[in-house]
Amino acid sequence: MDIQANLKTIYAELPAGVRLVAVSKFHPKEALMEAYRAGQRIFGESRVQEMTEKHDALPDDIQWHFIGHLQTNKIKYMAPYVAMIHGVDSYKLLVEIDKQAARCGRVIPCLLQLHIAREETKFGFSFDECNDMLADGGWRSLTHVSLHGVMGMASNTDDTEQVQREFRSLHDYFLEAKERFFADYPAFSEISMGMSHDYPIALREGATMVRIGTKIFGERV
Repeated sequence: MDIQANLKTIYAELPAGVRLVAVSKFHPKEALMEAYRAGQRIFGESRVQEMTEKHDALPDDIQWHFIGHLQTNKIKYMAPYVAMIHGVDSYKLLVEIDKQAARCGRVIPCLLQLHIAREETKFGFSFDECNDMLADGGWRSLTHVSLHGVMGMASNTDDTEQVQREFRSLHDYFLEAKERFFADYPAFSEISMGMSHDYPIALREGATMVRIGTKIFGERV
């Protein structure tokens, strides 16, 4: 795999202001360093132990984004350094992130994960559940987490119209939540959606962050 050439191709496709999360889970540190030398600074991991090992071994200016399903008992291991947590799918998780971030004297940016796919295997709030949680308002008292936007995964299907509808539903929900709950909160600005197989659709539907792994690093071994 020519990682640097792959990155160059993807960078050329990204509109201004859209950030690339290079999904590096299960790939060796050498592959990440090749991407780093090509200018990539945001890497996405889905296992806390693997991310922590890479964080300790690789350059300090890398931003580590946690993109997997997060268990509350693992938060303490990454709270000192994680740059963003993409998959907050319960209020309980948000409270625990806040607690661990406070211990480290940090404010951790988080995205609310919405379940937009038709597949049951995906995690996330339904739109109604997320509205109820935000309307309840308890999150406003959490001073060590900062809600920066939303994240979602479309169905794994060749039906591009369905994928487009799912991404559009996330974008529409983001606008609704922004107006209703985050009108005076400029940090609430991110829509993390789109992966190697569907990111061009996500870009058309307003993604501000795409999470691409296979198209950069090749298939995981």
